[in-house]
Amino acid sequence: MALRNAVMAALLEGEASGYDLAKGFGASVANFWMATPQQIYRELERMESEGLVSARLVQQERRPNKRLFTLTRAGREAVHAYTAETSSKPMAIRDELMVKVQCVDVGDLAAVRAGIRERVERSAAKLARFERMRERMLDGRTEEEYLATAERVGPYLTLLGGLALERTNVTWGRSVLATLERRASTLAGSYVGGGEPKPGR
Repeated sequence: MALRNAVMAALLEGEASGYDLAKGFGASVANFWMATPQQIYRELERMESEGLVSARLVQQERRPNKRLFTLTRAGREAVHAYTAETSSKPMAIRDELMVKVQCVDVGDLAAVRAGIRERVERSAAKLARFERMRERMLDGRTEEEYLATAERVGPYLTLLGGLALERTNVTWGRSVLATLERRASTLAGSYVGGGEPKPGR
């Protein structure tokens, strides 16, 4: 997926500066797309040159002027055309931690466990942030009421995907840590006179 599609998705929320978009990526589309501010700025320039977004200059006192970007009609047509594509590629996963877990039986157990704990903590923090976003979006409504009456439901539906992913990360990580802890205790008990565990254990 091209970065511009994620940028256009973010601009559906309304006009924004490059800085706002870069910051907002962490609060809107971060559960399915990551990008650096430099990548976003470059993409906005390309999109403006292609007529997908328009920009207006806002004068600011005691602060640098800023440009606010808005989707043009051509940009909205591009969003429609993009969503009409039926050949969406399957999600590609390249997860270094998973490779290390695959090698844990002959690898550095302590380091792998530390990596898993770090992921659990990071996912738990994201989960808490996504839950706060969900509460703000619902604004006192039930989920059923929101999905029936909200002007747009796309951001909420993608947020549900992010919540599910981080819950899975936390559940998986805690389960793996518990498994490795049990195995470490079992293998330690199999040592005889400080020697190595017997083959097959």
